[in-house]
Amino acid sequence: MDNSLDLKNKIIKKLDSNKALDIVAIDLEGKSSIADYMIIASGTSSRHIQALSEQVYEEIKNSGIINCKIEGKNSNDWKLVDGIDLIVHIFNPEKRKFYELEKMWSELIPRERVII
Repeated sequence: MDNSLDLKNKIIKKLDSNKALDIVAIDLEGKSSIADYMIIASGTSSRHIQALSEQVYEEIKNSGIINCKIEGKNSNDWKLVDGIDLIVHIFNPEKRKFYELEKMWSELIPRERVII
């Protein structure tokens, strides 16, 4: 988990330095086995979202995770960067508000519903 924590912090800094908006990190321990952390951020345009996803992807690859990938390549308003132990969602603000991932993943989930 220490490597995941370090990577999480690097990704947050990368997003922040590239002007991503409303960056939120969610610890998924005890909530899901899909990853250790989820980061959610917003971009200001489809180009900004694309650029942020590519920068996050490169940061993850440079950390030694070779199986990472970008989902939503054909979408203009959402990208997901799967860094195995770290998932990064980058939305336009309207889509982000619609899906409310922060609310969904920040709530306590009963233990019997944790297994995915």
